[in-house]
Amino acid sequence: MPITSTAFARTTVLLLLAGALALFGIVAASLWLVERTNAYTEEVIAAQQTRAATSGLLTLMQYAETGQRGYLITQEAAYLEPYELARSRVPEQLGRLRALFAGHPAELATLDEIGGKVDAKMAELAESIALVQAGRTAEAVELVRTDRGKAVMDSLRDDLRELILRIDGGIRAAVDGTRSTADALSWAVILGALLIAALAGGSVWISFRYTRDLVAARQEVQELNFSLEERVADRTADLARANDEIQRFAYIVSHDLRAPLVNVMGFTSELEVCLATLQRYVETTEAAPSVEAEQAAEARLAAFEDLPEALRFIRSSTTRMDRLINAILKLSREGRRTLTAERIDMGAVLETAAASVQHQLQAGDGTITVEKPVPNIQSDRLAVEQVFGNLVDNAVKYLDPARPGRIVIRGREEGGRLVYEVEDNGRGIAPQDHERIFELFRRSGPQDRPGEGIGLAHVRTLARRLGGDVTVDSALGRGTIFRVILPRRADGPAARPVAAA
Repeated sequence: MPITSTAFARTTVLLLLAGALALFGIVAASLWLVERTNAYTEEVIAAQQTRAATSGLLTLMQYAETGQRGYLITQEAAYLEPYELARSRVPEQLGRLRALFAGHPAELATLDEIGGKVDAKMAELAESIALVQAGRTAEAVELVRTDRGKAVMDSLRDDLRELILRIDGGIRAAVDGTRSTADALSWAVILGALLIAALAGGSVWISFRYTRDLVAARQEVQELNFSLEERVADRTADLARANDEIQRFAYIVSHDLRAPLVNVMGFTSELEVCLATLQRYVETTEAAPSVEAEQAAEARLAAFEDLPEALRFIRSSTTRMDRLINAILKLSREGRRTLTAERIDMGAVLETAAASVQHQLQAGDGTITVEKPVPNIQSDRLAVEQVFGNLVDNAVKYLDPARPGRIVIRGREEGGRLVYEVEDNGRGIAPQDHERIFELFRRSGPQDRPGEGIGLAHVRTLARRLGGDVTVDSALGRGTIFRVILPRRADGPAARPVAAA
């Protein structure tokens, strides 16, 4: 089953989330285990310091006893140096042990007992040394032979060795804890690495499947594109043939309409000749007294009012029909003409369009201005001239007679395309007619200006054939802006012949 883009995205996010959680777990476990290792290490260091201090106390007591015995045997002061060293350092060593055992009530109680025995032993040693120094050596020897000091020293030695054994047990427990923590840390890293590797493998597998499906889909799209191009070419050819048929039909219809129109216009001329004859006859018979007055009046009415009025209506209708047919033929010819792109100096084109209406504006104190510079274009010259010629004529035609006319033509580049504007201060166009004015034979506002409603339709048709468009921005009483939007180069597919709109 192919992997959809949504499923791929969801799976990728889940795998990334799982990987992040796994990595977070590894980091958290590693930090906790490292903290435990540090704690065990500190315990080992503290225990080693305590053991060293305890061993040091035992050694000092042995030094003191050795110095005493040497002095008793030789009565030489030099043998008292170990004793003096021990006597000066024993209190400091006991204080160090109490500091190391702080927070351990049981060990402090044991240390208090040891301290009492140390005091007793040091007192016994001091007493015997004092007796020797007083010349009472026999009494000092007798004091030693009582084994009081030996018993205290043996008990003290046993207590210190037992304490050392307990400290060694603590050291071994801390070392075992350190090893267990290190093993746990190793397993956590290994399992985390395996999990991350599994997630990475899953991500690679999902990516491989998605890429494979994507490549297959792309190949399928390419195959469809190849067939689509063929279908589009076939449809384009069909449309081109239909377009040709429509244009031929428009030409034939226009031609066929024109033939009866010519006949109507010819017979209208015949009627006018007959009317003149009839009028002369009526004028002649009016003078004859034999013609009845009522018949003469009816003949006169028919000759001088009814027939001339009918002929005027016929002449007006045929003239309008002739203009419409000519417009259809013009649009048909324009639709069949192949556009030829060339470089156009738009400043010159717009100046020419402005000059062609200058005389009409001067009569009403109006002005037309081309704001330069304007961007040049590569397009069909005839089509461009017809577009702006029609827009300028339209602007002049619908100026407001209540104020001097002002027409401004400008151009600029906007978003990679060229925008030309023809702005006037004429009577404006109602919003509901902004699109209607571009329809064939449709006009806006009072129909007090000559025209058949084909100019703007022709303008939009030409602009779209050139690859652009025409829009309008207007309001009643405020004037109008026509915007012609064209590509900088109109030598692509837009320049092919298309059906006239």
